[in-house]
Amino acid sequence: MPTDLIRYDLLAQDALRGVVKRVLTDAARDGLPGDHHFYVTFDTRAPGVRLSNRMREKYPLEMTVVLQHQYWDLAVTEHSFEVGLSFGGIPERLLVPFEAVKGFFDPSVQFGLQFEVAGPEGEQGEIGVREVAPQTAAEPAAEPRPAPRKRDAEAKPAAKAEAESDKAPDTAAATGGAEVVSLDKFRKK
Repeated sequence: MPTDLIRYDLLAQDALRGVVKRVLTDAARDGLPGDHHFYVTFDTRAPGVRLSNRMREKYPLEMTVVLQHQYWDLAVTEHSFEVGLSFGGIPERLLVPFEAVKGFFDPSVQFGLQFEVAGPEGEQGEIGVREVAPQTAAEPAAEPRPAPRKRDAEAKPAAKAEAESDKAPDTAAATGGAEVVSLDKFRKK
């Protein structure tokens, strides 16, 4: 098998992380459009991740946050995003490099991306695009008021977001048999 000196897998992963960055940039600027909301799963051990010791103890491997009704000060840079959320009534500020993101899911349109974060030797895993059937699993409870469409520089919405367990939402149960497509499927062997 020939050696891939171009590393198409890494180029594709960077491009798909760009989708996450663009969506979060638009949400930071304009608010969440329509019913869109996001589950973002990230590796809490990845370099550059900044969260409190309390959250790091509670989520030692990975964490999923929901950006829906209540979050504040979403800021996106070239390499990371930062957001204020509330966990159990305690406000927290998270900084997450895009390299630490393991999953992104917008249940309003059943669109998701999965990434493998670089392993201990720097090896990259598979990535894929997930198209899923309508969600059947219950979403975490959220306040029933709509998300603000535009952020006012003087007024910040109340703080709250839902943090899930150390696993991403069980999208396998919600996929209705859809599969994650690995780039390896398209490589010539």
